[in-house]
Amino acid sequence: MSESDDLFIREDPIFVNKELLEISHLPDEGRIVGRDEEIGQLANAVNPAIFGQSPSNVLIYGKTGTGKSLCAKYVSRRLVSTAEEEGIGAVFAYVDCAQDTTETQAAQTIASSVNTTETDVYIPDKGISTATYYKRLWRILDQEYDVALIILDEIDKLEDDAILMQLSRAGEAGKVTSCKIGVIGISNKIKYKDRMDERVKSSLCEREFVFPPYNASQLNEIMAARSDAFREGVLDDGVIPRAAALAAREHGDARKAIDILRYAGEIAQTKGADTVREDFVVQARERAEVDRFRELIRGSTPHSRYALQALTVLSLEQCDDAAADGNEGFRTTRIYDVYEQICRQEGTDALSLRRVRDLLKEHAFLDVVEQSRHSGGSAEGSYTEHTLLEDPAVVKDVLADTVD
Repeated sequence: MSESDDLFIREDPIFVNKELLEISHLPDEGRIVGRDEEIGQLANAVNPAIFGQSPSNVLIYGKTGTGKSLCAKYVSRRLVSTAEEEGIGAVFAYVDCAQDTTETQAAQTIASSVNTTETDVYIPDKGISTATYYKRLWRILDQEYDVALIILDEIDKLEDDAILMQLSRAGEAGKVTSCKIGVIGISNKIKYKDRMDERVKSSLCEREFVFPPYNASQLNEIMAARSDAFREGVLDDGVIPRAAALAAREHGDARKAIDILRYAGEIAQTKGADTVREDFVVQARERAEVDRFRELIRGSTPHSRYALQALTVLSLEQCDDAAADGNEGFRTTRIYDVYEQICRQEGTDALSLRRVRDLLKEHAFLDVVEQSRHSGGSAEGSYTEHTLLEDPAVVKDVLADTVD
């Protein structure tokens, strides 16, 4: 190919503003659909901050893609601007606890987020103790702000409750004297609160909200509001309704619905099509599911993957067995036998049965596996069965792709 030939597409024939379809994109006010009631409730909970008073601590539950993080960021951003109009110095910090899982990492992220060029406080990426990060954070807050909102997204991924204790009781403990701190915790796990320390639970869970999944109409509206990501006339009329119907029927997850729409556009690009057709939506859905699951298990330990692989092997065998019921679960001991075989194949020592049981519990917490307790009678006692919630063929392919 000569240098005069075009190697790159100079003008995207499908997308005009693809950023609108990225998960990280925070929509304008007019693009937040189907969450007026939830936004109103959240705003009411933190409203005292506008007057320099303590906002309520809030815990938000709901499945992924139900607008929890979106609404929390939107309300926090509006709170800061409204408070400033009232002469109140306000700030909010966002922590992704899936990335900052330790107390030290979370404390550093918060301190770095609220620090300004006007302060004389230095917040290094690492190299100082957790206690020092806290001391500098309290100093910044008291020096610069009247109110601070801290959003802890995927709060269930934190290693422990230590930072929740520090933030929720900073004022009471005299760590900060002039700045009021409010915490918004966000979790996909409705039972997360049951794991919390009782002292944290009493101070953090002042207000609790549950975000329900989106219905087909809301998903249709959400995607229609982002349709200007595409060039005019590129989307066939049935694309958004089809994507909304698929997403609503399966999960009600706006993120997945938007992913499907974006992937459908990318498939059109790959095929050199002039329009995004309805049949591309089904292909996009399959791609979105694989990518979502790959992201879910990315970063998991080898033995965590071996335990999941063992359950996958059993599930695939069940699918091939015409006499099998198709919904059968597998006991921990049976999974462990296959896990040991996989470890031998990989040339590594197997973990204990108890540790593998814990790894399966972690997969259950991520909604990859479903666990159920059964009674075997007086002779056998109770036991746990594990059922793979994902398509075993998809899991097999993803596990093969994520081998170290």
